[in-house]
Amino acid sequence: MTQFIAIIPARYASTRFPGKPLALLEGKTILQRVYERVMVVFDSVVVATDDERIANHVESFGGRVVMTGTHHQSGTDRCFEAYQKIGEQADVVVNVQGDEPFIATSQLEQLKACFSEATTQIATLIKPFTESDSWESLSNPNTPKVVVNDRFEAMYFSRSVIPFVRGVAQNEWLQKHTFYKHIGLYAYRAEVLERLVTLPQSTYEKIESLEQLRWLQANYKIQTAITTEETIGIDTPEDLERAKAFLATSPTP
Repeated sequence: MTQFIAIIPARYASTRFPGKPLALLEGKTILQRVYERVMVVFDSVVVATDDERIANHVESFGGRVVMTGTHHQSGTDRCFEAYQKIGEQADVVVNVQGDEPFIATSQLEQLKACFSEATTQIATLIKPFTESDSWESLSNPNTPKVVVNDRFEAMYFSRSVIPFVRGVAQNEWLQKHTFYKHIGLYAYRAEVLERLVTLPQSTYEKIESLEQLRWLQANYKIQTAITTEETIGIDTPEDLERAKAFLATSPTP
């Protein structure tokens, strides 16, 4: 039976939203909401942080936390250090973003299901844009897009709209093709994660500022699963206000 451990990287020093994990969302912090959702699916859950304020908060609601270094460039690096420090053996390490308080348990289950195939190295989620989405939504560079092969393995991620629909007006692209947005949730075989953190930054990663391109360029396979659940990642104070509005109309635990 595949053993999973879920790690939630959480930083206090966010450029766009300092203290974000501790921001309140209708009586609970963003981080606590993420933790409680993840606990429904995984028996082993830990927050990885470099900040005592976050660590104290996690302990205050009965969560598990491990302190990591301040030098990490990505959540993947922080996840690996936390996994090493925990000393708990797992087949798969799941990296759950600490700013996704509406992550659905069904999405976490989908991620787990990807590892029913022994060949899966890395897994993530993608969500189709709909015809009712706007061109502004599709072309937003803060929403990475992904193209996949026939086995739904990722071929490339981009902040640009991919693929380009030739000979069609942009406002009709969503009617002509199914585009996918990337949901920033990852799971890695433990031995693959150990190798990923040794890779140097790659050409395409530097250009697009998307870490997953480093793995693709090094010839690792990223399996995707399609979700239709809507989530609201919180990157800015404005996103928090949108999340509050969403919670008011769609109550969640």
